[in-house]
Amino acid sequence: MSRVAFLLLVPLGAVLMMTPADVPAAQPAAEDVRFKNLFQTYLDDEFRRHPAFATQQGSHEFDDQLDDLSPEARAKDIARIKVLLESLATDIDFKKLSRGAQIDYEIWTHSLRYALWSSENDNRFEYDPRTYGEFISDSVFILLTQSTLPRERKVENAAKRIAHIPKVVAAAKASLKNPPKILTEVTIKRNLGAISFYEKDIYEFAKETPGTEPLATPCKAAVKALKGYQEWLEKELLPKSTGEWRLGKEKFAKKLELELDAGLTADEVVKIAEAEADRVEQEMYYVAKQLWSKLFAGKPLPPDDKAGRRATIKAALDELGKDHGKPDTLVEDAKKTVAAIKDFIRAKKILTLPEPDNCQIIAMPEFQRGFSAAYLNPAPPLDPKANSLYAVAPPPKDWPPARQETFFREYNSAMLQILTVHEAYPGHYVQLAYSNRHPSLVRKVLWSGSFAEGWAVYTEQMMLDQGYGDGDLSLRLHQLKFYIRAVLNAILDHKMHCANLTDEEALELLVGRGFQTEAEAVGKIARAKQSSTQLSTYFVGRTAFYRLRQNVQRKRGDTFDLGKFHEDVLSHGTLPVKYLPELVK
Repeated sequence: MSRVAFLLLVPLGAVLMMTPADVPAAQPAAEDVRFKNLFQTYLDDEFRRHPAFATQQGSHEFDDQLDDLSPEARAKDIARIKVLLESLATDIDFKKLSRGAQIDYEIWTHSLRYALWSSENDNRFEYDPRTYGEFISDSVFILLTQSTLPRERKVENAAKRIAHIPKVVAAAKASLKNPPKILTEVTIKRNLGAISFYEKDIYEFAKETPGTEPLATPCKAAVKALKGYQEWLEKELLPKSTGEWRLGKEKFAKKLELELDAGLTADEVVKIAEAEADRVEQEMYYVAKQLWSKLFAGKPLPPDDKAGRRATIKAALDELGKDHGKPDTLVEDAKKTVAAIKDFIRAKKILTLPEPDNCQIIAMPEFQRGFSAAYLNPAPPLDPKANSLYAVAPPPKDWPPARQETFFREYNSAMLQILTVHEAYPGHYVQLAYSNRHPSLVRKVLWSGSFAEGWAVYTEQMMLDQGYGDGDLSLRLHQLKFYIRAVLNAILDHKMHCANLTDEEALELLVGRGFQTEAEAVGKIARAKQSSTQLSTYFVGRTAFYRLRQNVQRKRGDTFDLGKFHEDVLSHGTLPVKYLPELVK
């Protein structure tokens, strides 16, 4: 998924909801209350120390402030986490907790251990300059776009928060060592977007007249600081950006275990993915073969061997890809996909859609581009009536026309429908709206990427299986293409960080085996260098949902109700997928 989040020092690990049998009675167990109060105290302290995190979670008490990101402040954060982990083992009697609270306890302690491991082995404040951009621009953007506070108050808070940007720049200069070159290059482009945001775009989002107070003065100071930062990035940091972006086999294996929390090793994930890629490619061939005579009347089907089957799939996708929009219509094209998808979900009783619908489709701001073509930033869990943002990114303006054309062949009319299913209905937007309803504070602020991405990928096939598109083979072929992308993501993730896969080899994997356009493949390779383990969450999560669905449907037999199953699954929050078999009977 492509959610913009302030991961800070505590990785967003997982969320869980209680089963109906575990829902606390009028007077919950004393140990459950102790645990709940302890987490509340912890979270209050986190919000006070990390205002950007508080805003992202929907707590607006500190919207006028910004984090202290100095090395000294971050060292104190780590020390507090170590003390907290030790005290939790003695302050809470695990055996006296209800099962629901026990899983909450496991989620919280897991996220704390992940934070400690990351600080020692994968410290993004030292190697990833993009991190500081989350505080420089994202923290103000979400304050203005994803809050239910009165507009005037949001503007006042934004003005005060912007005044702290020079301190963030100073912290970046003091902390960054020798980051990988690609991360510095992306930061340089994003920082230009941040400068543009504070020069003009912010007034549009704030609904203020350009150049007026209270934004004008702090924005001018921010622009000055960011222009100086731009010069530092280009002239000082870039020349010494010689760091290694590959995590290495040992660290990757441990980080993947912590990220997935699914009981799978790195070697197991890539082995399962390799087998699944072969299966999906065969299915794509069957669909492409059925399309052949309609797309290429009179032209003989290529030979039925490995090369011929891939040629058949590629030719069909190339021809279907010609039906696409333009850079200036991308957002409107995405909006046009929504009505039919929502109507289908209601008619087929896939699940109950959130009402009112607070999902807005926007063009991705320039300071967030360079990682993915789309994302869903959900309403904050503590401010659930705020807007959710489904953002799509047009290709960069400096791309030549031929490369822009390949982008739109990738995100053509059929693929845009699959993308909207994944990001919004019934994918990320719907799932995270369900997740925000649960009263458990642990489950509201900690979440599992494998659950979120797995659900979104699961819905792509499920919607077509239930009849969306009335059997349109173009939609089916693109759904399979989108799915094999998720499968190959896991393979790419592993081999880029563990097996020294070259860019040329990665390009062959994505273009030759995944049938991606060159522009999409180049972007995905860049993304693999900018992150580690996240690309594996799509496939692992989808596999868990698919297996759960099959097992539950077999056991329920004729009584199986798809809509009720979906709502049951989503009622448990965005939890580690390993808990699903226990919770969904």
